Amino acid sequence: MIAPILEQLDAELGDRLTIASLNGDENPDIASRYGILGFPTLTLYKDGEVVHQMVGAKPKRHLLAALTPHL
Repeated sequence: MIAPILEQLDAELGDRLTIASLNGDENPDIASRYGILGFPTLTLYKDGEVVHQMVGAKPKRHLLAALTPHL
């Protein structure tokens, strides 16, 4: 559901950030390691540290609002 929005953001901002995805159902050990309980969970890292996390599908404008201060 959120994949098309992430693809758009990657096309628009790919030179300023890296977007990667992980299937939490197929990788429960990684989801558990990062305390992810709900899907989708979007985690923004900067310099290796979590700077923002969102749970649930959000519209593109909400994602841009969360990303912009960190770019």
